Amino acid sequence: MKKSSKIIIGAAVVAAGVAITYSAVNTAPDASLPVDEQMVQILNGGGCVFCHTSSPELPAYAKMPVVGSMIRGHVDAGYKSFDIAPMMEALANGKAVNEVDLAKVEKSVMDGTMPLMSYYLVHWGSSLTSAKTDIALKWVKEHREQFYPNPLAADEFKNEPVRPIPDSMPVDSAKVALGEALYHDTRLSGDGTISCATCHGIGTAGVDNLQYSKGIGGQFGGINAPTSYNACFNFVQFWDGRALTLADQAAGPPLNPVEMGSKSFDEISDRLAADADFTQRFLAVYPEGYSATTITDAIAEYEKTLITPNSPFDLYLKGDKGAMTADQIEGYALFKEYNCATCHAGVNMGGLSYELMGQRADYFKDREVNVQSGLTDADNGRWAQTKIERDRYRFKTPTLRNVALTWPYYHDGSVATLEEAIQMMSTYQVGRDMPASDVAKVKSFLDALTGQYKGVTLTNSNSK
Repeated sequence: MKKSSKIIIGAAVVAAGVAITYSAVNTAPDASLPVDEQMVQILNGGGCVFCHTSSPELPAYAKMPVVGSMIRGHVDAGYKSFDIAPMMEALANGKAVNEVDLAKVEKSVMDGTMPLMSYYLVHWGSSLTSAKTDIALKWVKEHREQFYPNPLAADEFKNEPVRPIPDSMPVDSAKVALGEALYHDTRLSGDGTISCATCHGIGTAGVDNLQYSKGIGGQFGGINAPTSYNACFNFVQFWDGRALTLADQAAGPPLNPVEMGSKSFDEISDRLAADADFTQRFLAVYPEGYSATTITDAIAEYEKTLITPNSPFDLYLKGDKGAMTADQIEGYALFKEYNCATCHAGVNMGGLSYELMGQRADYFKDREVNVQSGLTDADNGRWAQTKIERDRYRFKTPTLRNVALTWPYYHDGSVATLEEAIQMMSTYQVGRDMPASDVAKVKSFLDALTGQYKGVTLTNSNSK
C-alpha cells in the first residue's frame, strides 16, 4: 500500500475516532431533569464557570508557555465581561437570575459565540450542540416567564429582553403630595437656593442637561446627573450604586457640601417646622414628625410616580405595529444585533447591572489623551464603594428611557450628541465600528423610547 494511502486511511480512522469521542462526551443533559439543573450542566460542561469566575481552577496545561498564555487571557477577558457566580448561586437556590445575565447568556447562545473555539477544541464536550442550544433558550424563556412576567406585551414580544413600562405604580397619594413639595423645596439646601428639581427638573426630562450640575455656592459636582424619571426601576441608585433605594438616594444630596450643603437633617427639619401649614400637612401623614427617614420616604414615594409609559416602543411591544416607523423597527433589530439589549435590558432598559466602561477598548486612556482632563475620583465607578479592582471603571448602566432628551451622555457628561454616544458605545463596549447608516437607525429607535408623563409625551424645555 502506498504511503499516501496509509496516511489517508490513518487520518480517516483518527477522524472517525474523534467523531465517536465527540458524540460520546457531548451529549445533552437528561431531559427528565428540571430545566435549571440541565442549564447548570450545560454551563459547567461548556466551561462557562471556568472563564467567568474570579478564582478559576486552572488545569496543569495552563502553565505551558503558549497555551497557558492564551488560556489566562481568555479567563481574564471572560471574568471582565461577565461574572457568572451570582447566576450560578441563583440557580442553585431557585432564585431569579438577573435580567441582564439572562440576556447575555441568551445572546451568546443565539450567536454561537460561546464557548470559544479555542476552548472546545481542547474540551470536546463543551461545544453547544443544537440540542444544548434548544435547552438553553428554553430555559431563558421559562425563567423570564416565571420571574419576569410580561403581561403588557403582545404574545410575540413576551420573551423580549426589554419589557414595557407599566402604566402606574402602587403609591400612597398623601405621601406623594408631600414628596412632590419636598422635591421642589429649596429649604432642603443650606442657603435656600437648591432643590432636587434644580438638577433633576421635571420639565427637563429629569436632568439639567449640564455636564456637571451646579450646586450650592456655584460649585460643580464631578459626575453627570442621571434622570430621576423611571429611577424606581433601577436596582440601585447613583452611578456607583452607593444607594440601595430611592430614599437612600434622596438622603445624599441635601448633606453633600457641593450639592445642597445642609449640615444635617435636623437643620432641614427645623427649617421645615417653621412652616406651620406644611408641618400640619406633614404630621397628618407622618405623626412622628420630620426626620431623615420621613423626609426621604416622602420624596421616594413621589419619585415612584415619575414613570413614562406608552412610548412608541412600548406601544409597539403591546401590539401596535404602527407605533414605530420602519427605520425604528430596524433600529431595534440592530440594537439587539449589536448586543445593546444585553446590558440595557428589563423595563428600564438599563439600571440593572454594573458594566465596565471600555469593555473592548480603553475609553479612559483615549479620553485622557483627547480631553486632557485626566481621570477623576468619579471615574473609578463602583470601585469607590467596594475597593475590588474588578469594579474599577464599572458603572451602573444608565436607563435609555427618554434618552433623546437627557444629553449630555455617559457618567462624565463628555458626549454631546446621541449619535456620537451610539458610535462610541459600539466601539468601546462591543468592539465594532458601526456604519453611519446603522447609527442613524439605532438613533431613530432610541427616539422611540420617549414616553408619556401623566398622559402627555415627555419633552425637554432645554431643547433647541
